[in-house]
Amino acid sequence: MATLLWLQTGACSGDTMSLLNADSPSVESLVKNGSLDILWHPSLSAKPAGALGELIAAIEAGTQRLDILCVEGSMITGPYGTGMFDSYRGRAKIDIARALAARARHVVAVGTCSAFGGIPAAPPNPTDCTGLQFDREQPGGMLPPEWRSGSGNPVINLAGCPVHPNTITRSLALLAQDQPLELDFLNRPRAFFSSTVHQGCTRNEYHEYDIEEKDFGGRGCLFFNLGCQGPNTLANCNSDLWNRRSSKTRAGVPCFGCTSPGFPRDGDLFRTEKIGAVPVALPLGVSRAHYMAYKNLAHAAAPLRIKNRDMET
Repeated sequence: MATLLWLQTGACSGDTMSLLNADSPSVESLVKNGSLDILWHPSLSAKPAGALGELIAAIEAGTQRLDILCVEGSMITGPYGTGMFDSYRGRAKIDIARALAARARHVVAVGTCSAFGGIPAAPPNPTDCTGLQFDREQPGGMLPPEWRSGSGNPVINLAGCPVHPNTITRSLALLAQDQPLELDFLNRPRAFFSSTVHQGCTRNEYHEYDIEEKDFGGRGCLFFNLGCQGPNTLANCNSDLWNRRSSKTRAGVPCFGCTSPGFPRDGDLFRTEKIGAVPVALPLGVSRAHYMAYKNLAHAAAPLRIKNRDMET
Protein backbone atom coordinates (compact mmCIF):
# COMPACT_ATOMS: atom_id res chain seq x y z
CA MET A 1 0.00 0.00 0.00
CA ALA A 2 1.41 3.37 -1.05
CA THR A 3 1.12 6.28 1.32
CA LEU A 4 -0.09 9.57 -0.17
CA LEU A 5 -0.20 13.15 1.06
CA TRP A 6 -2.10 15.76 -0.93
CA LEU A 7 -0.82 19.29 -0.34
CA GLN A 8 -2.89 22.22 -1.53
CA THR A 9 -1.03 25.43 -2.32
CA GLY A 10 -2.22 28.27 -4.59
CA ALA A 11 -5.23 26.34 -5.84
CA CYS A 12 -8.94 26.67 -6.62
CA SER A 13 -9.58 23.00 -5.69
CA GLY A 14 -10.56 22.21 -9.28
CA ASP A 15 -8.22 19.22 -9.41
CA THR A 16 -9.69 17.89 -6.17
CA MET A 17 -13.15 18.14 -7.76
CA SER A 18 -11.77 16.28 -10.78
CA LEU A 19 -10.30 13.59 -8.53
CA LEU A 20 -13.69 13.02 -6.93
CA ASN A 21 -15.27 12.53 -10.38
CA ALA A 22 -12.83 9.82 -11.46
CA ASP A 23 -14.49 6.47 -12.15
CA SER A 24 -11.91 4.38 -14.01
CA PRO A 25 -10.64 3.80 -11.37
CA SER A 26 -12.28 5.87 -8.65
CA VAL A 27 -10.26 7.16 -5.73
CA GLU A 28 -12.55 5.15 -3.44
CA SER A 29 -11.64 1.92 -5.21
CA LEU A 30 -7.91 2.68 -4.87
CA VAL A 31 -8.36 3.05 -1.12
CA LYS A 32 -10.63 0.01 -0.74
CA ASN A 33 -8.41 -2.33 -2.75
CA GLY A 34 -5.38 -1.38 -0.69
CA SER A 35 -3.48 0.54 -3.38
CA LEU A 36 -3.48 3.86 -1.54
CA ASP A 37 -3.31 4.96 2.07
CA ILE A 38 -4.32 8.62 2.02
CA LEU A 39 -2.44 10.14 4.92
CA TRP A 40 -3.92 13.56 4.27
CA HIS A 41 -6.22 15.26 1.80
CA PRO A 42 -7.76 18.64 2.71
CA SER A 43 -11.22 17.58 1.47
CA LEU A 44 -11.19 13.88 2.37
CA SER A 45 -9.41 13.64 5.71
CA ALA A 46 -11.58 13.58 8.82
CA LYS A 47 -8.73 14.53 11.15
CA PRO A 48 -8.53 18.09 12.50
CA ALA A 49 -6.32 20.56 10.65
CA GLY A 50 -3.63 20.36 13.33
CA ALA A 51 -3.02 16.74 12.39
CA LEU A 52 -1.43 17.90 9.15
CA GLY A 53 1.33 19.66 11.08
CA GLU A 54 2.05 16.51 13.08
CA LEU A 55 2.11 14.45 9.89
CA ILE A 56 4.51 16.83 8.16
CA ALA A 57 6.82 16.72 11.17
CA ALA A 58 6.78 12.91 11.18
CA ILE A 59 7.61 12.72 7.47
CA GLU A 60 10.44 15.21 7.86
CA ALA A 61 11.80 13.24 10.82
CA GLY A 62 11.69 10.03 8.79
CA THR A 63 9.26 8.25 11.13
CA GLN A 64 6.42 8.31 8.58
CA ARG A 65 6.97 6.93 5.07
CA LEU A 66 5.75 9.04 2.15
CA ASP A 67 5.45 7.28 -1.18
CA ILE A 68 3.47 9.83 -3.19
CA LEU A 69 3.35 13.59 -2.64
CA CYS A 70 0.61 15.25 -4.68
CA VAL A 71 0.72 19.02 -4.95
CA GLU A 72 -2.34 20.92 -6.18
CA GLY A 73 -1.84 24.60 -6.98
CA SER A 74 0.82 27.09 -7.94
CA MET A 75 3.89 27.59 -5.82
CA ILE A 76 3.46 31.09 -4.44
CA THR A 77 6.92 32.52 -3.79
CA GLY A 78 5.95 36.11 -2.97
CA PRO A 79 6.57 38.43 -1.36
CA TYR A 80 10.25 38.72 -2.24
CA GLY A 81 10.88 34.98 -2.31
CA THR A 82 9.56 34.32 1.20
CA GLY A 83 6.44 32.42 0.11
CA MET A 84 4.51 33.93 3.00
CA PHE A 85 1.60 34.93 0.79
CA ASP A 86 0.63 31.25 1.20
CA SER A 87 1.50 29.73 4.56
CA TYR A 88 0.43 27.05 7.01
CA ARG A 89 0.72 27.92 10.68
CA GLY A 90 3.42 30.49 10.08
CA ARG A 91 5.46 28.40 7.66
CA ALA A 92 5.57 29.09 3.92
CA LYS A 93 3.99 26.28 1.94
CA ILE A 94 6.87 26.36 -0.54
CA ASP A 95 9.15 25.37 2.34
CA ILE A 96 6.76 22.57 3.33
CA ALA A 97 6.60 21.36 -0.27
CA ARG A 98 10.41 21.30 -0.56
CA ALA A 99 10.74 19.37 2.69
CA LEU A 100 8.11 16.79 1.76
CA ALA A 101 9.47 16.42 -1.78
CA ALA A 102 12.87 15.55 -0.32
CA ARG A 103 11.27 12.61 1.51
CA ALA A 104 8.81 11.39 -1.14
CA ARG A 105 9.37 8.46 -3.47
CA HIS A 106 7.24 10.16 -6.15
CA VAL A 107 6.22 13.80 -6.51
CA VAL A 108 3.16 14.55 -8.64
CA ALA A 109 2.11 18.00 -9.80
CA VAL A 110 -1.67 17.71 -10.06
CA GLY A 111 -2.86 20.39 -12.47
CA THR A 112 -1.25 22.98 -14.70
CA CYS A 113 -0.86 25.37 -11.76
CA SER A 114 1.49 23.07 -9.86
CA ALA A 115 3.11 21.78 -13.06
CA PHE A 116 3.84 25.09 -14.81
CA GLY A 117 2.38 27.95 -12.76
CA GLY A 118 -0.96 28.11 -14.55
CA ILE A 119 -3.43 30.96 -14.18
CA PRO A 120 -1.83 32.51 -11.04
CA ALA A 121 1.51 32.74 -12.89
CA ALA A 122 0.02 34.49 -15.92
CA PRO A 123 1.13 38.09 -16.46
CA PRO A 124 1.47 40.18 -14.34
CA ASN A 125 1.88 37.35 -11.78
CA PRO A 126 1.46 39.58 -8.70
CA THR A 127 2.22 36.83 -6.17
CA ASP A 128 5.32 35.51 -8.00
CA CYS A 129 3.88 32.08 -8.73
CA THR A 130 5.72 29.26 -10.42
CA GLY A 131 5.32 25.52 -10.96
CA LEU A 132 7.06 22.81 -8.99
CA GLN A 133 9.78 22.13 -11.57
CA PHE A 134 8.79 24.44 -14.44
CA ASP A 135 8.24 28.18 -14.61
CA ARG A 136 5.71 28.15 -17.44
CA GLU A 137 7.77 27.00 -20.48
CA GLN A 138 11.14 27.25 -18.72
CA PRO A 139 12.64 24.24 -16.87
CA GLY A 140 13.21 25.02 -13.21
CA GLY A 141 10.50 26.32 -10.88
CA MET A 142 10.47 25.93 -7.13
CA LEU A 143 12.76 22.93 -7.70
CA PRO A 144 15.73 23.04 -10.09
CA PRO A 145 15.63 21.11 -13.41
CA GLU A 146 18.07 18.45 -12.18
CA TRP A 147 16.03 17.63 -9.05
CA ARG A 148 14.86 14.01 -8.71
CA SER A 149 12.59 12.26 -6.22
CA GLY A 150 13.43 9.10 -4.29
CA SER A 151 12.39 6.99 -7.31
CA GLY A 152 14.82 8.85 -9.57
CA ASN A 153 12.03 10.64 -11.45
CA PRO A 154 11.53 14.37 -11.88
CA VAL A 155 8.22 15.88 -10.80
CA ILE A 156 5.49 14.05 -12.72
CA ASN A 157 3.32 16.70 -14.35
CA LEU A 158 -0.36 15.82 -14.64
CA ALA A 159 -1.27 18.94 -16.58
CA GLY A 160 -4.77 20.29 -17.09
CA CYS A 161 -7.09 22.94 -15.74
CA PRO A 162 -8.27 20.74 -14.22
CA VAL A 163 -6.58 17.40 -14.96
CA HIS A 164 -8.82 14.79 -16.55
CA PRO A 165 -10.25 12.74 -13.62
CA ASN A 166 -9.07 9.35 -14.84
CA THR A 167 -5.62 10.68 -15.68
CA ILE A 168 -5.16 11.40 -11.97
CA THR A 169 -6.34 8.06 -10.63
CA ARG A 170 -4.70 5.94 -13.34
CA SER A 171 -1.38 7.68 -12.73
CA LEU A 172 -1.68 7.19 -8.98
CA ALA A 173 -2.58 3.53 -9.47
CA LEU A 174 0.49 2.95 -11.62
CA LEU A 175 2.76 4.71 -9.14
CA ALA A 176 1.26 2.81 -6.21
CA GLN A 177 2.07 -0.46 -8.01
CA ASP A 178 5.58 0.72 -8.92
CA GLN A 179 4.73 0.55 -12.60
CA PRO A 180 6.85 2.76 -14.90
CA LEU A 181 5.42 6.01 -16.24
CA GLU A 182 7.17 7.12 -19.43
CA LEU A 183 7.35 10.92 -19.46
CA ASP A 184 7.41 13.37 -22.35
CA PHE A 185 9.59 16.47 -22.77
CA LEU A 186 7.47 18.33 -20.22
CA ASN A 187 7.52 15.42 -17.74
CA ARG A 188 3.89 14.52 -18.50
CA PRO A 189 2.99 10.80 -18.72
CA ARG A 190 3.00 9.84 -22.41
CA ALA A 191 0.11 7.46 -21.82
CA PHE A 192 -2.20 10.48 -21.41
CA PHE A 193 -0.38 13.23 -23.30
CA SER A 194 0.71 11.66 -26.60
CA SER A 195 -2.19 12.68 -28.85
CA THR A 196 -3.70 16.07 -29.59
CA VAL A 197 -7.13 17.24 -28.48
CA HIS A 198 -7.82 17.52 -32.21
CA GLN A 199 -7.68 13.73 -32.55
CA GLY A 200 -11.15 12.41 -31.85
CA CYS A 201 -12.76 15.84 -32.18
CA THR A 202 -16.14 15.61 -33.92
CA ARG A 203 -15.25 18.77 -35.88
CA ASN A 204 -12.24 17.12 -37.53
CA GLU A 205 -13.74 16.87 -41.00
CA TYR A 206 -14.67 20.54 -40.98
CA HIS A 207 -11.10 21.38 -40.03
CA GLU A 208 -9.65 19.24 -42.83
CA TYR A 209 -11.80 20.95 -45.42
CA ASP A 210 -11.23 24.43 -43.94
CA ILE A 211 -14.88 25.03 -43.04
CA GLU A 212 -14.59 27.76 -40.45
CA GLU A 213 -16.99 29.13 -37.87
CA LYS A 214 -16.88 32.84 -37.07
CA ASP A 215 -19.59 32.70 -34.41
CA PHE A 216 -20.44 30.16 -31.74
CA GLY A 217 -23.26 27.67 -32.19
CA GLY A 218 -22.25 26.14 -35.52
CA ARG A 219 -20.85 22.69 -36.30
CA GLY A 220 -17.74 23.86 -38.15
CA CYS A 221 -14.14 24.16 -37.00
CA LEU A 222 -13.28 26.51 -34.12
CA PHE A 223 -9.54 26.61 -34.86
CA PHE A 224 -9.36 29.26 -37.59
CA ASN A 225 -11.30 32.09 -35.94
CA LEU A 226 -12.48 31.21 -32.42
CA GLY A 227 -9.19 30.44 -30.68
CA CYS A 228 -9.30 26.64 -30.48
CA GLN A 229 -5.91 25.18 -29.51
CA GLY A 230 -6.95 21.56 -30.09
CA PRO A 231 -4.62 20.89 -33.07
CA ASN A 232 -1.53 21.91 -31.08
CA THR A 233 -2.42 20.73 -27.56
CA LEU A 234 -1.45 17.30 -26.23
CA ALA A 235 -4.24 15.90 -24.05
CA ASN A 236 -6.74 13.06 -23.97
CA CYS A 237 -9.95 15.11 -23.78
CA ASN A 238 -11.48 13.63 -26.94
CA SER A 239 -10.07 10.12 -26.59
CA ASP A 240 -11.27 9.72 -22.98
CA LEU A 241 -14.41 11.83 -22.74
CA TRP A 242 -15.13 13.80 -19.58
CA ASN A 243 -17.65 11.92 -17.44
CA ARG A 244 -17.79 9.51 -20.43
CA ARG A 245 -20.02 12.03 -22.18
CA SER A 246 -18.41 15.01 -23.83
CA SER A 247 -15.53 17.43 -24.20
CA LYS A 248 -15.18 21.15 -24.71
CA THR A 249 -14.95 20.97 -28.50
CA ARG A 250 -17.85 18.53 -28.71
CA ALA A 251 -19.90 20.98 -26.66
CA GLY A 252 -18.93 23.82 -29.02
CA VAL A 253 -16.28 25.48 -26.82
CA PRO A 254 -12.73 25.95 -28.15
CA CYS A 255 -9.86 24.13 -26.48
CA PHE A 256 -7.82 26.64 -24.46
CA GLY A 257 -4.68 24.50 -24.40
CA CYS A 258 -4.85 24.07 -20.63
CA THR A 259 -2.35 21.19 -20.55
CA SER A 260 0.35 23.37 -22.10
CA PRO A 261 2.97 25.27 -20.07
CA GLY A 262 2.00 28.59 -21.68
CA PHE A 263 -1.61 28.37 -20.48
CA PRO A 264 -3.32 30.75 -20.22
CA ARG A 265 -1.94 32.58 -23.21
CA ASP A 266 -1.83 36.35 -22.98
CA GLY A 267 -4.74 37.66 -25.03
CA ASP A 268 -8.26 36.81 -26.11
CA LEU A 269 -8.97 33.10 -25.59
CA PHE A 270 -11.82 33.21 -28.12
CA ARG A 271 -9.89 34.71 -31.02
CA THR A 272 -7.35 33.13 -33.35
CA GLU A 273 -4.31 35.27 -34.02
CA LYS A 274 -3.56 35.14 -37.74
CA ILE A 275 -1.14 36.37 -40.35
CA GLY A 276 -3.47 37.12 -43.22
CA ALA A 277 -5.79 34.12 -43.35
CA VAL A 278 -3.39 31.68 -41.70
CA PRO A 279 -3.28 31.12 -37.90
CA VAL A 280 -0.03 32.13 -36.20
CA ALA A 281 0.05 28.88 -34.19
CA LEU A 282 -0.29 26.04 -36.68
CA PRO A 283 -1.12 22.39 -35.89
CA LEU A 284 1.84 20.50 -34.43
CA GLY A 285 4.42 19.53 -37.04
CA VAL A 286 2.89 21.46 -39.96
CA SER A 287 5.02 23.90 -41.98
CA ARG A 288 3.52 27.26 -42.87
CA ALA A 289 4.22 26.97 -46.61
CA HIS A 290 2.60 23.53 -46.86
CA TYR A 291 -0.32 24.64 -44.71
CA MET A 292 -1.12 27.64 -46.90
CA ALA A 293 -1.09 25.50 -50.05
CA TYR A 294 -3.18 22.77 -48.47
CA LYS A 295 -5.71 25.18 -46.96
CA ASN A 296 -6.76 26.62 -50.33
CA LEU A 297 -6.99 23.20 -52.00
CA ALA A 298 -8.94 21.67 -49.12
CA HIS A 299 -11.58 24.39 -49.07
CA ALA A 300 -12.16 24.01 -52.81
CA ALA A 301 -12.51 20.24 -52.46
CA ALA A 302 -15.01 20.31 -49.58
CA PRO A 303 -18.19 18.25 -50.23
CA LEU A 304 -21.50 20.11 -50.18
CA ARG A 305 -22.62 18.26 -47.04
CA ILE A 306 -19.60 19.72 -45.24
CA LYS A 307 -20.03 23.22 -46.64
CA ASN A 308 -23.71 23.15 -45.67
CA ARG A 309 -22.95 21.66 -42.21
CA ASP A 310 -25.39 18.92 -43.10
CA MET A 311 -25.70 16.13 -40.56
CA GLU A 312 -26.92 13.70 -43.21
CA THR A 313 -24.60 12.04 -45.73
